[in-house]
Amino acid sequence: MNKNKIPQILEDLVDANLILFNEGVLDAFGHISVRNPEQPSNFFLARNMAPGLVTKEDIIEFNTEGEVADGDTRKVYLERFIHSEIYKSRPDVMAIVHSHSPSVVPFSVVKTSPMKPLCHMSGFIGTNVPIFEIRDHAGDDSSLLITNNKLGHALSNTLSKDTLVLMRGHGSTVVAPTIKQAVYRAIYVEVNAKLQSQALSLGPVEFLSEGETKTTQEVIEGQIERPWALWRARARQAQKQWIDFY
Repeated sequence: MNKNKIPQILEDLVDANLILFNEGVLDAFGHISVRNPEQPSNFFLARNMAPGLVTKEDIIEFNTEGEVADGDTRKVYLERFIHSEIYKSRPDVMAIVHSHSPSVVPFSVVKTSPMKPLCHMSGFIGTNVPIFEIRDHAGDDSSLLITNNKLGHALSNTLSKDTLVLMRGHGSTVVAPTIKQAVYRAIYVEVNAKLQSQALSLGPVEFLSEGETKTTQEVIEGQIERPWALWRARARQAQKQWIDFY
């Protein structure tokens, strides 16, 4: 596969890594992938590294089994099977973010307080957010990581047709039809989790109705270029300062 045929996808993937780091969704860990539009069974994902340092040269192509497709021998992410198995079962998904954003993790372990959308920016979350319990598939002595196809398949089944799946004691995975929407959703999952924790401390919360989730998603995500432009400019400037400093 000649990566020069799809330079915009790779540029967006680099920017997505930088944005998610700069906005506090990813740190040294977590990752984002995008489906190869010219060979839909494959996807692009950075090599095993901190997202805030990713460049175009760090992108590797993977096949439907989560294995390197282009002969690259560099170290890869342990949890690439999150991406391969979701792409395999969800042809509508074009980009995936797996993160451990701090406000989200508590909702993966407190099942009596399920995550729900409470503001117009997070309608994409929908009215049901499943929680993946890895003990059901790997016993009670696993690393909690999705390190093989079997666990990736189980996670994908839990996600089902939803947009977001929480992973108990681990983090979350969000899917989207474009890479820009995936970035937007990952950021606003974290925002919604923070707002929900704050709101719950005040009293009973009025969440979005099912109709509101659908309408707000359609309207707000139609404006995706606006936040993307801001986040990209801010992330690129931050990276430049980082590089100049070192």
